[in-house]
Amino acid sequence: MTTRFTLTGLAAGIALATLATSAQAQEKWTMTTTWPDNLDLIQIDRHWAELVNQLAGDELQIDFRAGGTLMPGTEVFDATETGSIEAAGDWPGYWAGRSPAFSPLATTTSLFNGVDYLNWIQQWGGFELYQEVYGQYNMVYLPYGITNNESGFRGGTPIESLADLEGKRLRLSGRDQGRVLEELGGSQVTLAGGEIYQAIERGVVDGAEFSTPGVDYKAGFNEVADYWLTPGWHQSASVFGVMINQDAWDALSEETQEKLKIAADATMAWSLAWSEKQSTEGTVKFLEDGTTINQLSEEDLAKIQDITNEVIVQGACEDPMHAKIYHSMISYLENYANWRDVSAPFNMSRVTDNLPALEDIEACMEQ
Repeated sequence: MTTRFTLTGLAAGIALATLATSAQAQEKWTMTTTWPDNLDLIQIDRHWAELVNQLAGDELQIDFRAGGTLMPGTEVFDATETGSIEAAGDWPGYWAGRSPAFSPLATTTSLFNGVDYLNWIQQWGGFELYQEVYGQYNMVYLPYGITNNESGFRGGTPIESLADLEGKRLRLSGRDQGRVLEELGGSQVTLAGGEIYQAIERGVVDGAEFSTPGVDYKAGFNEVADYWLTPGWHQSASVFGVMINQDAWDALSEETQEKLKIAADATMAWSLAWSEKQSTEGTVKFLEDGTTINQLSEEDLAKIQDITNEVIVQGACEDPMHAKIYHSMISYLENYANWRDVSAPFNMSRVTDNLPALEDIEACMEQ
């Protein structure tokens, strides 16, 4: 009798598990992104969505739509916040107008490289800060893409040093980036990615940045820009991820939520290697097409770092969450230096002793 009861209980458990799985299979999400099909950054979003469908296909299926097919890319934040769609891929910097805290979650000026973002997100408290910021807008956020420093400025006339920036109109994303550029004598022009090609071609701007060399080449910039200024100090690395409506997230089982996180971690590692390979191939193609590359001197880069440090502290004093994020980032760099610097030349992370002063940021946080 006991054996029969045990078997019956086991059968019931299996039946309940089957019912739970069947119920979970009914979850279907619509996901879009800020990127249209003709911009290669969409590959990061698509990689995650496809991986989720493989890992959690019995519980969740994501219907992924390219940017612009459901709504303009500028509207995906509101659509995810309100639940009109369940998820959307993004670059956090696009929402800096809502809160300046989004800016360092997306990129830094002359601070982090790609491995720094990976370390910080995974082990030094970065992931929790993404949740804190996006959580204010009824969303969970899974960072799942990292690219290393961006190309730099491209244009029809050469820029060989910081002195050549004087009076130049340059397409540049980001509030902090624009502040640094203005201190260097240039002026920031805000343009959507799809408008850059024609703006360079028609001379509306003297130069422009957009993304990594592989993405830039596929966008056709080799056709309108003969000159390229490196390195991409304005975005020393970038993070991409998926915004998930809080209610949609809560409707998932913990097991399914964990699978989405696993897919994000896997996509993050893939994206860093993928983008570096694409950047290498893009650089070779630009050179083959006759692009002239100019590199800033060590003196120019040191000046950019000094200005960047001032701009970071300025932003920290303007917004408490902005300050909290940069305080975390700089604390990570100082802490990691204990191992990073003694492991040279086989170390990872950007190496610099010239960082924004933590005590100045802390003074702002205490106000």
